[in-house]
Amino acid sequence: MEAQTKQRAAQKRNNGQATKKRQTKSAGKVKVVPQIQMLEIRSVSPDPTQPRKTFDEQSLHHLAQSIAEHGVLQPITVRKMDEGFTIVMGERRFRASKLAGLTTIPAMVRDYVDTEVLEVQIIENLQRKDVEPTEEAEAIQFLLDRYDPGEIAKRLGRSENYIRQRIKLAGLIEGFRAYVRNGEMTLGLAVAVALFEPGEQQMMLESLEGEYQGHRIKRMIESRTFDLTKACFDVRDKTLVPKAGACVVCPFNAANQGNLFGEGKMVCTRTSCFENKKTKTFMQLLKRVKKEGLKLVPNISKYWMEEERNQWVMAQMGKVGLKVHLTNELDILKEPVAPTMESIKEEHRHYEYTEEELTEFLNEALEYFTEEKEAWDNALDHGFEKGILLETDTYLTQTIFVKVREETDGGSSGAKSLEKRKMSECTPEEQIIKINAREMRKKQIENKNQFKEVVDMIRETEYIDRKKALTTDEMVAISISLFENNIGFYGQREHFKDFFGDDSRLSHEELVARFKDNFKKETFHRLLRFLLTRQVHLGESNHTNDLTNRSFYIAMQSFYKDKISGIEDAYAESRQKREARIKERIVVLEQQAKAFKD
Repeated sequence: MEAQTKQRAAQKRNNGQATKKRQTKSAGKVKVVPQIQMLEIRSVSPDPTQPRKTFDEQSLHHLAQSIAEHGVLQPITVRKMDEGFTIVMGERRFRASKLAGLTTIPAMVRDYVDTEVLEVQIIENLQRKDVEPTEEAEAIQFLLDRYDPGEIAKRLGRSENYIRQRIKLAGLIEGFRAYVRNGEMTLGLAVAVALFEPGEQQMMLESLEGEYQGHRIKRMIESRTFDLTKACFDVRDKTLVPKAGACVVCPFNAANQGNLFGEGKMVCTRTSCFENKKTKTFMQLLKRVKKEGLKLVPNISKYWMEEERNQWVMAQMGKVGLKVHLTNELDILKEPVAPTMESIKEEHRHYEYTEEELTEFLNEALEYFTEEKEAWDNALDHGFEKGILLETDTYLTQTIFVKVREETDGGSSGAKSLEKRKMSECTPEEQIIKINAREMRKKQIENKNQFKEVVDMIRETEYIDRKKALTTDEMVAISISLFENNIGFYGQREHFKDFFGDDSRLSHEELVARFKDNFKKETFHRLLRFLLTRQVHLGESNHTNDLTNRSFYIAMQSFYKDKISGIEDAYAESRQKREARIKERIVVLEQQAKAFKD
């Protein structure tokens, strides 16, 4: 009874408002506004075609409590049917009124045709804040028969991109819709799934085996979508696959379906078409390299040649008569890119380096770049030929210079070496290796420059004109220089086995210091004498026609005069016998010549 009393009070307020608004002047005419009537609640029934299907039970009970206390503050809208009235707008208030125990409900009776009723219901529902997303998507899809997305956006007070996303969401199959309705699946992920055709969605759904797994869905989406900005073909080419046309206008390009993957980002969601275009591009590449005589190098090392995609690429190359070389059989030059401070900062963005340290990294990178650029510019002069490097997964290509190695060391895998990889591409352990290697390289460069500066300075002085005898340090330096640079491996083992002692683990600084402490002039003289015996000129040169050899021959007389005399005597005796025989032969020939003339 208390609820009915409050309902009658609310009715009086509504009737008073209706009296004030019963007539309004518009353009000189009187427009009749429907009156609010109190209808028996049993004479009112929901519309079975109402697009709204879900009602939150807890929210309904809260509304019922409010109605029991304050009455129905806003009348529902109905239309007269053959029997009773059918709700056009306000089914939630109707349900809550029944829960509150009311027997009557305020209503405005309007005349609608069937198509108008549905549109009114849809727009009324879409303006609610708690509308269920998949129902909203279906409703907006219905409005597309009457309005374009821009007009729908204006009517609902939404952005056009919001409307386009809901339009796409309408393509989500029922299994995934259930995950959205129960709150397990986010709208962003649902829209991404809806980009795919129903058949592909069904395969994705079945692979979940009845259990929602967001991370698996994301992986499936990633494996079925392709960034068109990184495609190996021209996305504007409408002749590559004529039936599909150009990617820039394709409806399966996410950029043409609203802001789903980022503002204007081109993402292909049709796997079969994308793969078809990739394959056709690869086939065209085979024809081009065959025609232009280029060397096509698939990025395949011996460790990955058994992979299915690599086997297929090699088979296609073989069909058109192209020889396949694995990357570990080749020397490959890629065009170097000049480093900048921006690229250095990007490479080291995960670390806190000072500007001075970054400048050092840049200078080091510039040194590498200079070396690589020189090799690139002179590649053809060093036996390289023009080629194309092919990535077998994406079919992306890169211009290179390539040369087949005469002998392979079997050690190259074709993958980027640690030295060539950017810091951001390395594991923490590899980054430590790279940091230490770079520091070592920096020290080598500094030491090289320091030593060169010292040598250049000394060469410009009068050092070589000094009148004093050689110091111990000088003789030590000459001895080590002669040993390292002029005595071969076998000479070192046979004549100077213990030149540095038996501890090879010492550093260069320690070796020089110990050699100096134990230095004897006899070692220096021994080295010189060894080299004196090795610097003579053999072959056609000898002690009679070569200055070096003559000086050596004379120098040795003071040590081995008797032995040399013995050798000289043996050769003189042999020579005298030969000359005697020649003299006798010449006499005979002269007599024969004289007889021939007579």
